[in-house]
Amino acid sequence: MFPQRRMRRSRSKNIQPLLCEITLSKNDLIAPIFVDETIIVPRPIESMPGQFRYPISGIAAVAGELWTRGVRAILLFGIPKNKDPYGGSAYDPEGVVQQAVRNIKVKVNEMVVITDVCACEYTDHGHCGIVGDTRYGPDLLNDPSLELMNKIALSHAESGADIVAPSCMLDGMVSSIRSALDDAGFDDVLIMSYSTKFASALYGPFREAADSGFAFGDRSTYQIHPGNRREALLESQMDADEGADILMVKPAGFYLDILSGIATLGLPVAAYQVSGEYSMIKCAAERGWINEKETVLESLTSIKRAGAELIITYFAGDVARWLDEKQ
Repeated sequence: MFPQRRMRRSRSKNIQPLLCEITLSKNDLIAPIFVDETIIVPRPIESMPGQFRYPISGIAAVAGELWTRGVRAILLFGIPKNKDPYGGSAYDPEGVVQQAVRNIKVKVNEMVVITDVCACEYTDHGHCGIVGDTRYGPDLLNDPSLELMNKIALSHAESGADIVAPSCMLDGMVSSIRSALDDAGFDDVLIMSYSTKFASALYGPFREAADSGFAFGDRSTYQIHPGNRREALLESQMDADEGADILMVKPAGFYLDILSGIATLGLPVAAYQVSGEYSMIKCAAERGWINEKETVLESLTSIKRAGAELIITYFAGDVARWLDEKQ
């Protein structure tokens, strides 16, 4: 008779840490931050307990605090003073994100600054680029919007961004931005593409946080239907072929099967634990239904287990502190 296999032998408190297959690290974390040009003191985001919009004057201190905790990368979203149909303030050299990047780099030059490249916060209609008439009615126009994304990405690079992250899901956006950056001498700036972004119900709190709700229609004509796996994988493959340096899946927790598939393409993969995922955990924890710390760490571990090298999460600062406590 063969010796009996006992899996519990490896689960003792002293042995288990040695055999843990997936371990979270501070280097896995990217903290999203909202910068608001219209405020002078931090403003709480009601639908995202514990999160704030920060004024331009205070953003460097926020980045410095995250750096002190061990978070090495941030993702910036801007809320501008002025909006128009064409998102002109998104590429203003003195725009909200451009100023924020420069301020952060003065205080914490080593911080990896990633900028969201999109127009939804900057247009008065709330869509992600230039809108015009199509055979199906008003909708996002792909190629005119590409020109806008090129301008936004270039202005971010000129301000000192290390990575630009186009999130508008336009066809050809990676190759277009790569050419614009290279032609301007910014061939060292990385592109982290929102390469597989679903038309999810989980973005509601973000739209309040970033003031980016749409005035008509929805974004289902340029984001992926939640049921489409093949399309999701193809979108990331195309962005990889166009020169993306990092691919991204958004949202994270509901799409771990997609994440694991995209992780096989050979490029680094980021996953965005979005506002709705954050708020669900926060609200359940506040009611005492779940343990916040344990749930967050479990959720991020599962995202990493599925294949993400980078995790964008509003819990980044808290997780960094919790990881210190475990040591």
